[in-house]
Amino acid sequence: MAEAAQSRVQSAMKDFINEIDRSKLRGLQRGMHMCAADCHADTMSSMDEVHRCVERCQTPAQRAQQYVQSELEHFQESLSRCVLQCQDEVKDKVGPNTSEGEISKYRREFETCAISCCDKNIQKLPNLLIKLKAAFESGAV
Repeated sequence: MAEAAQSRVQSAMKDFINEIDRSKLRGLQRGMHMCAADCHADTMSSMDEVHRCVERCQTPAQRAQQYVQSELEHFQESLSRCVLQCQDEVKDKVGPNTSEGEISKYRREFETCAISCCDKNIQKLPNLLIKLKAAFESGAV
């Protein structure tokens, strides 16, 4: 059951990453390569000037990728905090004299809680996608 929830999170993140790549990152990367090609076409520039030109071309795409990566890290941290909270709640209930039956019950409670965390975080992805696209559109990235 928990494996299915984990699989849903991985699938949702894969879809999210593919969407932001297709809609925003890929165009930036194309522009970066076109710009770099223009840098190399300038036969009058020194090797150092070409290198600086290429670095300038790479900056927007690198900044965008770092921004997306940072947002995905926040997403994963949020999910991890939620699951750790589930774990803490269950740990507080388990003592040295806890029976096997109670431990099984607490395991199920933890699993239910962790699955809920996965589902709640998956529901955050559409708004995160809107936020990222808006940041790209506004030029903030």
